[in-house]
Amino acid sequence: MKLVILDRDGVINEDSDAYIKSPAEWQAIPGSLNAIARLSRAGWRVVVATNQSGVARGYFSMETLNAIHAKMRRELAEAGGHLDAIFVCTHGPDDGCRCRKPEPGMFQDIACRYDITLDNVPAVGDSLRDLQAAASQGCAPWLVRTGKGLRTLEKGGLPPGTQVRDNLAAIVDEWLGGN
Repeated sequence: MKLVILDRDGVINEDSDAYIKSPAEWQAIPGSLNAIARLSRAGWRVVVATNQSGVARGYFSMETLNAIHAKMRRELAEAGGHLDAIFVCTHGPDDGCRCRKPEPGMFQDIACRYDITLDNVPAVGDSLRDLQAAASQGCAPWLVRTGKGLRTLEKGGLPPGTQVRDNLAAIVDEWLGGN
């Protein structure tokens, strides 16, 4: 099984330091939905693992988060792709949960759901915590320069073996050989 784990904000859609708080604020990064559609057509299972502490902070509700994800799935379907699953941590940074990246919980849940080890499963993120969670479970970390990616790259300290590309479309081009 070909599996890829994607962060949401900054990888699939434009990110905001003020949080994505409504479906109207959710805007796909150019090329990201087509990239996911290409993976879907090539037989990959595409999973999203996303921290959404805006729920815990009271910035938006679970109902709103579900509406945001419905919009993402709808636009992705229009591009010819689909997501196999969306794993979400709605806890705040001080809640002490094991699912909030950089903790490994979401990645462990993904491994359990698919009954696989995550060794060398590619995981794409724009922040150090995305890459740390991925690397802790044996994933192959990929950093995009979109979202917070440039800031993350400038700060350094990336997990060993992290690959860096401009955006999700460039990564998928590499994985699929331009197909």
